[in-house]
Amino acid sequence: MIFKISFVQFNPIRKDVSGNITEIQALLFGHRADLVVLPELANSGYLYKSPEALIPYTEPSDGSGEFLSAIQSLAKSIQGVIVTGYAENSHLNLYNSASAVSPDGVIVNYRKTHLYADEKILFRPGDSGFKCFDWLDVRIGMMICFDWIFPESARTLALAGAQIIAHPANLVLPYCQDAMITRSIENKVFTITANRIGHEELDQNSLKFTGQSQMTHPSGTVLFRAPENEAIVITSTINPNDALNKKISYQNDLFKDRRPGIYGI
Repeated sequence: MIFKISFVQFNPIRKDVSGNITEIQALLFGHRADLVVLPELANSGYLYKSPEALIPYTEPSDGSGEFLSAIQSLAKSIQGVIVTGYAENSHLNLYNSASAVSPDGVIVNYRKTHLYADEKILFRPGDSGFKCFDWLDVRIGMMICFDWIFPESARTLALAGAQIIAHPANLVLPYCQDAMITRSIENKVFTITANRIGHEELDQNSLKFTGQSQMTHPSGTVLFRAPENEAIVITSTINPNDALNKKISYQNDLFKDRRPGIYGI
């Protein structure tokens, strides 16, 4: 089975939803893919003083807002599905969310489970649970940025049948890219980490984002790793069925050999 996957790495500008849409459109102009993954908070940028300051740059999960509407149009043009991070507003409750958007609209919405640092000031903890969806007979799971550090995130998605994990991110710590190799190996899944680049400053807070977006094969082979500070689209053709074989040796199956009854504390 042939399946074309891409990530978009760029620098979302704070408080400039329209400008971020224009940048994504330019990067994806003429592009074709079955699945494209964009960074976390691709609509809004990252640093804000308060939820009130962020609200003007948020939108609902139903696809009616400026950003997700534009992403739907892009999904039509690429003839695939786009997983993007964005700032969600649900009756003035703000969530750090990811939406899977097809040419027909939003398929599923995921709210980030594990908030990082001052995200806890801006957003409510995600209450959606981890989400998977099916596209062209391929099972795709979603998690966001800091979810990576909790092995339960990827494992939950893999147990739900995910062959590919789409992972929008705004990474500032140096560990994730290498850790995603392990996440791919221990779950025998493809992972696509779409990270942002650039830096943001707000008062005394200064963050530099690490770039190096990455695609990883279930074997742990890194298919592509992007540069640290370049806006870029990278594409790979994969066989998602490579993620169906959970054998790690001729006598060991990663899922059949699990012993959940022993794992309790």
